[in-house]
Amino acid sequence: MSETFNKKALTDALSVRLQISKKSAAEVVDVVLEEVKNELTKGNKVDLAGFGRFEVKERAARDGFNPQTKEKIKVPASKAVTFKVSKALKDEVNSR
Repeated sequence: MSETFNKKALTDALSVRLQISKKSAAEVVDVVLEEVKNELTKGNKVDLAGFGRFEVKERAARDGFNPQTKEKIKVPASKAVTFKVSKALKDEVNSR
């Protein structure tokens, strides 16, 4: 069974690895995530070499249906954040 590596765990690991306070590490993590969010909100791609690429994709409006009532509904257009893993990370994960 795998464990979830969350924001707190990332902050703790950063604190230990860089020998900085947990508060400083939390600020670094917050700034990085905020910048990624800001760039995606602007419609830009975020490419982290050796890790992967985040980008915003447009989803067109479409017809759907309510699975409980089978009633047809219109699903509005929307945007979705996608992530494509880099080859280096994919190879690293598959080698373990």
